[in-house]
This record gives sequence, structure tokens and C-alpha cells, in this order.
Amino acid sequence: MTITTDAAPPPQFHTSPNFTSPAADADATTTTTVTERTHDGLYFWQYMIAGSIAGCVEHLAMFPVDTIKTRMQALGSCPIRTPGLRAAFSSILRADGPAGFYRGIAAMGLGAGPAHAVYFSVYEASKKGFSNRSNVNDHVGHAAAGVCATVTSDAVFTPMDMVKQRLQLNGGGAGGAYRGVWDCVKRVWREEGVRAFYASYRTTVIMNAPFTAVHFATYEAAKKALLGGSVERDDDGGEGIVHAAAGAVAGALAALVTTPLDVVKTQLQCQGVCGCDRYTTGSISVVFGTLVKKDGYRGLVRGWMPRMLFHAPAAAICWSTYEAGKSFF
Repeated sequence: MTITTDAAPPPQFHTSPNFTSPAADADATTTTTVTERTHDGLYFWQYMIAGSIAGCVEHLAMFPVDTIKTRMQALGSCPIRTPGLRAAFSSILRADGPAGFYRGIAAMGLGAGPAHAVYFSVYEASKKGFSNRSNVNDHVGHAAAGVCATVTSDAVFTPMDMVKQRLQLNGGGAGGAYRGVWDCVKRVWREEGVRAFYASYRTTVIMNAPFTAVHFATYEAAKKALLGGSVERDDDGGEGIVHAAAGAVAGALAALVTTPLDVVKTQLQCQGVCGCDRYTTGSISVVFGTLVKKDGYRGLVRGWMPRMLFHAPAAAICWSTYEAGKSFF
């Protein structure tokens, strides 16, 4: 027999995990949205700030080594007449004094910050996208994300990199080709046009795509190995050393395998400065041919030692600074 009553039924307390109140649903939606907008608990702009700081610290700290590399790679440039590292160092010191190692550092500062902000933020976003949309090996996903990052950041950095290298070669003083960053920008714009700022962009991308693929894949693999198989386990107090060590290995390896393309890039960016050849085309094969004709195949690896000496500590500085910067947010 069924008994009917007008009394309100007693409240039912559901213990099902699917039960949520409207307020809880709203909170869950908000949480999901925030999670989708972030990675590693950070917002896009926080990656940009951490990356910008890391890029500036890296390049400014290692700038003297970069100057030596640029001088060595520029065939016929003054005052370098020999590819030897010691001779290059002595020639710069003798010709320009200690200040000669810092010619163009202002251009580097103007370019490195924005470029690395783009670089790391695009990398983090791309890494998340690749891991969500495919089941490829982690190393392949990291390499692909690195390529995406370098293509976009090179578009920002290439013009100032060209200005930086020209200033590194001009020697400064009364006989210098340019008086400073803005003088170089104005004169190149007036005499060579806007295309001169991107003369090496194609070569830079072709160089940096494999460089970044090797760099990021090696970094992530080395970091995982050093952390005992888990890239998330950095609560043992030694994460700073791990990031620096993994970055150094990645930077050195990537620099070594891409040196020939870096020599071509320097040639294209420094055309006509201090005796450097001018090219009627930005063809990589044409520059390769000129280098081999003038200096043999060793010309393709000119500056490999300072390039490795630059990128190994630079990557260690950059990655450790970047990871430290992320930890502040």
C-alpha cells in the first residue's frame, strides 16, 4: 500500500561524485578556463617576462665571446687576419682595448629581451599543444616546439642581430663605420633599404631550426636524466645545477652542428663592413662557394670554438635564469 502525503520529502544528501551545486559548477568552469590558459601554473605573460630576463642575462654575460666569434667568422674583416682564437682575442684587445669586446652590446640588449620573450612563451605554448594533440615521443614534441619558437623569435631578433654584428666589426673610434646603434640603423635603412635588416633571415631560420631542435630535445632529455627520470622532480634543492648542466650540454652540441650556417649568416649580415664580401643574392650555396674558394672547407667551421664556448655557458645561464624566473611567479 502506498501512502500519499503533502509534507515535503526529507532532504536527500547525494554522495555521487557527479553531484555539484551551481556555484561549484561555475567555480569548476572558471578553474578549467584558468588551467587552459596556463602551463606549469603560469600565464603566458609570465613566460614572456622570465624568458626576456633569461635572454638578456645570457647574451650580455657572454657578449665578449660572441664578439670574438663574429670577428673570426668575417673573412677579410679588420683587424682579424687569422682564425686562431688567441690571435683573435689579442687583435681585438690591441686594436680597440677592452671596450672592443663590447661593441654593439646596446643592440644586443634591445633585441635579446623581446626576442627571448617571444622565444620561451611560444615554446611553452607549442610544447603544451604538441603534447595534447599527438602521441609522439616527448623529444620529438620538444624539438618541434623549439622550431616553432625560433621561427617566430628570429623575426624579432634578426634586425638587431645584424646591427650588433656590424658594430662588432666596425672597430669604433674615428675610423669606425658607424657611430652607434641608431646611426647604424639609419645608415643601413638609407643606403641599403629595409631588406638589409632581413638579409640573413632565411639562413638564420635554416640554422636555428636544427639548432633549436637539437637544443631543446637535448635539454629536456638531459634534465630528465639528471632528475632521475622525472622532469617534475625538482624539490631536492639541486634543480638550479640540473638546469645549468642540461643547458650547457644542449648549447654546446647544438652550436657545434650548426656552425657552418652561422658562418654564412655572419657573412650575409656584415656585407661590405671592414672588407667583407658583398653578395648579389642571399643564396646559402653562393656564400658556401665563396667561403670554400677563399679559405677552403675550414672556412665553414671558422669560429666553432668561441661559438661552443659561447653557447655552452650561455645556455646554462639562460635555462637556469629562466627556470629561476618562473619560480618567482
